[in-house]
Amino acid sequence: MVSALLTELAGGLVRGVSWSLEGPVLSLITVDGGAKLPLSAGQWLRFSVESGPAVAPRYCLGHMQVKGPTDSVHIPCPTGAAAERGYQCGRCFARDDFRFMHDFHRSGLGPAGLKAYLAQPHWLYIATFADGTTKVGTASERSKWSRLADQGAVVAQYVAHARDGSVVRVLEDAVSAQLGLTQFVRGSAKFAALKNPQPTAELAVGNRKIADVVRNFLKEQFTEGFETVGESWLRPEFADAVTGTLPRIAYPLALDAGEHGLRLDALLGGYALVGVDDSESKFLLDLAALKGHKIRFGAHTTQLPAVQELLF
Repeated sequence: MVSALLTELAGGLVRGVSWSLEGPVLSLITVDGGAKLPLSAGQWLRFSVESGPAVAPRYCLGHMQVKGPTDSVHIPCPTGAAAERGYQCGRCFARDDFRFMHDFHRSGLGPAGLKAYLAQPHWLYIATFADGTTKVGTASERSKWSRLADQGAVVAQYVAHARDGSVVRVLEDAVSAQLGLTQFVRGSAKFAALKNPQPTAELAVGNRKIADVVRNFLKEQFTEGFETVGESWLRPEFADAVTGTLPRIAYPLALDAGEHGLRLDALLGGYALVGVDDSESKFLLDLAALKGHKIRFGAHTTQLPAVQELLF
């Protein structure tokens, strides 16, 4: 199925890697609207990245219209513009329903579809990454599991179940302000940590301790509309080798240009452990570096630098 889809797909504008319980996919904006390429262990991705003076450093990925609790629609950028902030042009940013989400619990402002989305139950979680950095975050009922998979968490605990998105964000802000937990970890920091990850067992112990502190803190709050919970997030098996202790080095080529041939051996969020032709080395790379770039599939290979051995 994957091979057939790769044969049919000429390429497209990369939206990124996302996860569901069925597994990860690479989402593309194509001339026909869009495609999702399933990703699996042992699969080869061979592609070239469009680059040059006439090519935007990054293209706009469009915007989202939220229709309700489980229904949202992606709208590609109508002009194919360059990205101006993050992965959007100014026009698409202004039309994105999700831009209201992070301030909704204070402002109450947002389109009807987003309000319906935020009215569903939400979860508060404590996630720990490969270097022990720990954050507090939220996930809707729909994205309870996939939210953590997308972010590349190594271990995580759910600490509260809230009646809606407003309540859970009040809890998130309180935990962040009173206990000092960050709400954001940069992708570059997550990637750097995976070059020399701490043992998963040690990360799990630290994560449980922090989660217990958060649960005890929440029990003392007077906010209504939630209950504390004790539940572990189950990391996908496809991610295990990325967090292991086997030697790995950073992929030596930038993903914003050139030709690449990558064998997917493991995937944590968008962080991949890959092999290449004519090498026994394992390389770590961040597939998020492809977001906003146009790629074409074909018989492409990675040409490793001659000084590869200096990277060890």
